[in-house]
Amino acid sequence: MLQLWIRSLVIGLSIAAPVGPIGLLCIRRTLALGRRAGLMTGLGAAAADGVYGAVAAFGLSAVSAFLIDQQNALRIGGGLFLIYLGQGILRSKPASRAAEPERLKDSGKTIGDMGMLLSTFALTLTNPMTILSFIAIFSGLGLAGGVASHGIAAPLLTVAGVFTGSALWWLTLTFALSRLKILSKPENLIWINRFSGLVILGFGTMAIYQGVVG
Repeated sequence: MLQLWIRSLVIGLSIAAPVGPIGLLCIRRTLALGRRAGLMTGLGAAAADGVYGAVAAFGLSAVSAFLIDQQNALRIGGGLFLIYLGQGILRSKPASRAAEPERLKDSGKTIGDMGMLLSTFALTLTNPMTILSFIAIFSGLGLAGGVASHGIAAPLLTVAGVFTGSALWWLTLTFALSRLKILSKPENLIWINRFSGLVILGFGTMAIYQGVVG
């Protein structure tokens, strides 16, 4: 069981580590709003990874089929959300001092810890192709059949490992970024906002294009 949990933790790390729109959003929030904002953003992504991991581990074929069938609509919805975030980041101005924990600002609007977490959770769920990665990986682990053939302990432990691995990545990333004080200076944040905003807009446009032509 310990070996299974460790392997699942590595899976969570490997799925979270590639830098995409979520990673860029986490980096930007950490530098602009502080480590706490970045960590809440990352935990939202980790929670979504856990949901997809549960769908794959418990063999919920009807749910995975629905997500895959609706992937174009989900991509368009996620793309629109990314464009909204990107244009808000482009227009945002770096704060002259650290933001209060309960009144963090992102995309020009006040947003709290739960808002950071839920927005990233929803955004991560709009990429249903992630479920295919989990299904393929869990098939290799011998868990694709769900609880009927493996009992409930193994899938639960696998999902816990995936969430832990993903959360560990975001914790490490935000901790490392919080030490780069020079990047958090207002004059540097202006360029970070411009770069991250443009890239997030690009990710959103690409997602909408894929949803339309897919």
